[in-house]
Amino acid sequence: MDNDKQIIASRQIKSVTHLAIVVNIALFAVKVLVGFVSGSVALIADGIHSIFDTTTDIAVLLGHYFGSKEPDRQHPYGHGRFETFSAGFIAIFLVLVGSAMIYYAAVDITKANVSNPGPAVLVVAVIAVAIKELLFRLTRRTAVRTHSTALYANAWHQRSDALSSVAVIIGFISLKLGFNYGDQISAIAVGLMVILIGIRITGDCLSELTESAIDQSTIERIKHIINANSAIRQWHRLRTRTVGREVFLDVHILVDPNLNVAAAHKISESLESALHQQITRPVNITVHIEPDIPALRK
Repeated sequence: MDNDKQIIASRQIKSVTHLAIVVNIALFAVKVLVGFVSGSVALIADGIHSIFDTTTDIAVLLGHYFGSKEPDRQHPYGHGRFETFSAGFIAIFLVLVGSAMIYYAAVDITKANVSNPGPAVLVVAVIAVAIKELLFRLTRRTAVRTHSTALYANAWHQRSDALSSVAVIIGFISLKLGFNYGDQISAIAVGLMVILIGIRITGDCLSELTESAIDQSTIERIKHIINANSAIRQWHRLRTRTVGREVFLDVHILVDPNLNVAAAHKISESLESALHQQITRPVNITVHIEPDIPALRK
């Protein structure tokens, strides 16, 4: 059953990322072309941002490719950490993109660079915002469904591109209203927002790499599933962690001490089956069976 989950998730991750690559290349071409024709430096910079988005798309695909490999002798717990590293790379990239936006906006202000773009810039920027916002929502929804940290990070990178187009729109409007630096000021604000998103995603990656437990709602769901098994008299030492998109958990269960090994093993299998069926993400389970005696009760 976990293999089916992995296959479905893999298909969804690759589909949405391939779509993102096509969209980013198309937006790059349109933005740069219109930017050169209309003389909008901001739109040209925005187009360059769009093509850089394909870097993180490729990082998602590479992280997914290596992270989905079967466990081997050197990696008995699988290769899921590749997806975590991929998410970390994208998070660092976000911080760099945000910093670059702030830097170049500040340089423009100090040099008193003011352009006078035509209305085509506004049209392209509005279309870009709409397309990238839709792509962000689609990517984020797929990331949540597949529990992919790398795809979730890339979703926010898609939104950062939408926000940079918002900066172009604000700059265009501010120029028409007589304020020459609206583009730069909004770019600085967007840059700060992108940096904060990158820092948050970096924190999530570090949390996973330091073996933190999975989210509390999933833990409560696991507890409910264990408690629903009437053959389990008591349980303790529930431990969880994530490796990429997969949950690793182990738990000690206490059963009737008079059961034979086969009967006790059947209880363990029924618990594992229930966890696989009711937890939406792939689960790697280790169940320790113990006799229900006073010395082992917690």
